[in-house]
Amino acid sequence: MSLVIFSHGRCLSYDLGHDHPEAASRIHAVQDQLLSSGLEFVVQQRDASPATRDQLCLAHCPAYVDHVFDAVPDTGHIWLDDDTRANAKSLNAALYSAGSGINAVDAVMQQQDTQAFCLIRPPGHHAEYKAAKGFCMFNNIAIAAAYAMQQYQLQRVLIVDFDVHHGNGTEDIFQQEPRVKFFSSFQHPFYPYTDPVSHSPSVIKMPLAAGTTGILYQQRFTQEWLPLMHEFQPELVLVSAGFDAHMEDDMGQMKLTELDYLWLGQQLKQIADQHCSGRLVSMLEGGYEHSPLARSVVAYLKGQL
Repeated sequence: MSLVIFSHGRCLSYDLGHDHPEAASRIHAVQDQLLSSGLEFVVQQRDASPATRDQLCLAHCPAYVDHVFDAVPDTGHIWLDDDTRANAKSLNAALYSAGSGINAVDAVMQQQDTQAFCLIRPPGHHAEYKAAKGFCMFNNIAIAAAYAMQQYQLQRVLIVDFDVHHGNGTEDIFQQEPRVKFFSSFQHPFYPYTDPVSHSPSVIKMPLAAGTTGILYQQRFTQEWLPLMHEFQPELVLVSAGFDAHMEDDMGQMKLTELDYLWLGQQLKQIADQHCSGRLVSMLEGGYEHSPLARSVVAYLKGQL
């Protein structure tokens, strides 16, 4: 089994201010933990390449993509929504983040028994078809899924999102797409305050109360989701891997630990191994307290080894 990590220095190059939770230090913390855990010597690490405009438009309205490119200034910044600030360097980072998912899809589709993890920022799962939202400019996981369906003619793509926040953007993009099954667990009620009820056969939601423990999370995942995932028989598994449901992360109020992320890594790998020759791509979303983020990413990756 081969595990490939895609990233790029451009994902570290933009700064949203010293008090902003979505900081380059998140990536540095994970890289340090990979080294101290010994995983750095086990995994392959590759530079991502940037997504093209046409690739962004696989999941986004072309007019929205043009708006972002035209609006982002060479100096200073703009607000794409109330939470999403963008400058020239963050636009470049967003292109490499989206491109990493495309690189990862190619890697797992072309190399037998390979998993990939995209260690990138900005995150993507809040970005909708026509709008930025929640620190997200482009929807990295949706672009990767759309690319996989176009490039490899896949008919069954599974997307799993275990961030503490619902992946509203991914739902918006794929709610009418029969080739996608999107599973999203999230604290509720909580940002982005979307409807906790699914209104599409392509979207399966698991709203969770604040204080939900790992025991309850694993129980519901096993009982409610695993049978549906096996029934879907995915040809590719994509994961929006947010780690802000950790009990030490102040962004939310859930109570998961590293052991739960280890377990999630194991469960998702088993799905991929059983149905699609191990083809599994994970992309970093949330996780804002550095130590639990780094520990959780390493635990999740160990679950796939």
